[in-house]
Amino acid sequence: MSTDYDLLVRGGTIVDGTGSPAFRGDVAVAGGRIAAIGAVRGSARRVIDADGRVVSPGFVDVHTHYDAQVFWDRMLTISPWHGVTSVVMGNCGFGIAPTRREHRGLILRTLEKVEGMSLESLEADLGDDWPFETFPEFLAAIERRGTGINVGALVGHTPVRLYVMGEASTEREATDDEVARMRAIVREAVGAGAIGFATSKSPTHIGYEGRPVPSRAAGLAEIEAIAGELAGLDRGVVQATFGPGFFLDEFASIARRSGRPVSWTALLAGMMKGPGGHRSVLERSAALQRAGAMVYPQVTGRPLNFEFQWKEPFIFESLSLFKPVSAADHAGKMRIYADPEFRRALRERVGTGGRSAFAQRWVRTWISQSPSAPELEERTVAEVAAERGIDPVDCALDLALASNLEARFRMALVNVDEDEVEECLKHPTTMLGLSDAGAHASQLCDACQGTSLLQRWVREKQALSLEQAVRMLTSRTAEVFGIHDRGRIAAGLAADLVVFDPKTVGAASLRRVRDFPAGADRLVADAIGIDAVIVNGTPIREHGRDVVDPEGPLPGRVLRSGAHNV
Repeated sequence: MSTDYDLLVRGGTIVDGTGSPAFRGDVAVAGGRIAAIGAVRGSARRVIDADGRVVSPGFVDVHTHYDAQVFWDRMLTISPWHGVTSVVMGNCGFGIAPTRREHRGLILRTLEKVEGMSLESLEADLGDDWPFETFPEFLAAIERRGTGINVGALVGHTPVRLYVMGEASTEREATDDEVARMRAIVREAVGAGAIGFATSKSPTHIGYEGRPVPSRAAGLAEIEAIAGELAGLDRGVVQATFGPGFFLDEFASIARRSGRPVSWTALLAGMMKGPGGHRSVLERSAALQRAGAMVYPQVTGRPLNFEFQWKEPFIFESLSLFKPVSAADHAGKMRIYADPEFRRALRERVGTGGRSAFAQRWVRTWISQSPSAPELEERTVAEVAAERGIDPVDCALDLALASNLEARFRMALVNVDEDEVEECLKHPTTMLGLSDAGAHASQLCDACQGTSLLQRWVREKQALSLEQAVRMLTSRTAEVFGIHDRGRIAAGLAADLVVFDPKTVGAASLRRVRDFPAGADRLVADAIGIDAVIVNGTPIREHGRDVVDPEGPLPGRVLRSGAHNV
């Protein structure tokens, strides 16, 4: 007996991703695409009852770092747990292609340092025989392996620079010839389907041996010249992570030179100097957009909570005092942290009364794991330091040394003032970003950004309507990044869908698991209230469980130039 459709999601509240009012209806799927919407008649091989549920487009997460994980985890967990059906990786200028054989170790050590990835995991899974060198070969390798969800990739400035300049890429500006070679590589990558080009000048981006990552050594002229390749191709996005001398004016210049959007990371509450410092950035962004410069700040609804160990003190490594720490081995770090002179200098900067912003954060820094003194867990460093009559710096370092640097601390860095966060979320110039899914896996977990937004900002605070939030998670990110056939429920578009319960949807508390190669640990958060996740017409998760074989055929596609024929 013939059927009209492959899949019918019946009787749900459809929130189509455009911001338009929700309506009750059905969504029919045939051949991986949306075939009909509304009161759908006809039969289907599979019916999902969505009564009492919301049916939305699959969430589009444009700021991830799954470049390596995709080669050992075809499902790209945990993103699909939380309704994400499309991701963009290669952000902040990082990635693993193009990479010469002799530079593989440098690239992996860079990811270890700057993205908090386990070197043991990277080496265990990627091994010595990578199935690619160039960026086109990288996309083809992902395509051959298959993925549970859709994957787009930015070509990163750091691997491109290392490919052309070798280790000198961390030390100097490029020559005209080297810039020309980098432009050719980016042109080839975008021609093969890269979503765009990504770079960073962030002082927190410290790579192997404590060196700045290669993109930080580039001058603005180099970045503009490379990004300018997108103008000739008339497609692609520029993703940028800001740093000294690399902010709104420079982003506007890049947007004009390339003729393409610049999406920058990230505008977070409390990040700018002084109370309400974010407002001037929002106002300037609005002025730039009115003038035709497509410059979009990325924002997030979650506080930036960072769990760290002093053996990898990522959050402090932008301080010049930490340059020898970044270059030291484990024993060297132990010696430095015990050194009275180092401690004195660190107290002056980040201790009580210190001149760095970190000095104010010890009251919101929790001892999350203390092998030498477990009774202190989930108390703040400031509180324990006061009891002991010492500076918070000495308290934290004492606990670290007593545990052979295994103690863990959780610091709420920025984005903690919800009034300011709300202003950023609701401003018309901004877009969602910075989930960082796939990076800092043992230190944070914001891959649950979408379910968290629906829980905190729609249901609990009622600061956003359901339609607004879904648009932010779907069509807004897809539009800026040029992902053409996703992010909306409309006939003919790819059938990426999420079915969820608006009364319960959310993210559970973080938990630590050891499921990465070589037994490396990471933080994960389970999703709540997600009934079904559908990718290109195929359900991949239902009621919190995978319903496809992670080792078998998978429905995800590589989004070459932002689209894929299903």
